[in-house]
Amino acid sequence: MGFRDLIPWSGKQELAPARDNFDPFLTLHREMNRLFDDVFRGFGPTSLSPLMEGRFGWPKVELSETDKTLTVSAELPGLSEKDVQVEIANGVLTLRGEKKAERNGEGRYFTERYYGAFERQIPLEGVEEDKAEASFKNGVLTVSLPKSEKAREGVKRIAINTH
Repeated sequence: MGFRDLIPWSGKQELAPARDNFDPFLTLHREMNRLFDDVFRGFGPTSLSPLMEGRFGWPKVELSETDKTLTVSAELPGLSEKDVQVEIANGVLTLRGEKKAERNGEGRYFTERYYGAFERQIPLEGVEEDKAEASFKNGVLTVSLPKSEKAREGVKRIAINTH
């Protein structure tokens, strides 16, 4: 696959595939990209951002849990701890910030990278919010939340029967 195959050509610029390497799936892929481009063309990057955040969940997060701790990790490549805010209120962990474009818009270029403001909310239950700790290393934000005693006591193990 060449670089030109990655660019969602539109309108008269669209290139017809050569007969000897015609791939119906690649053609379908290009047409679907064109359709989505046409639908969202009227939206600016700022007006589309809330739609993209809610639907596709950026930044991507990973939740891990032990008996004593809940850990939330978020991938934030290209950002530093100064670009991100972490808040807990009413049982909801909120990650918010902004990734600024590295280019100033001069010239033409193609990008699939995400830029703009983001906000991700993660509901929490049974954690000690006042003892939360956050760290940021190599583009990954990690928030550790100790579980409350009440949450640890409320866990009941269920036996699995085999037939």
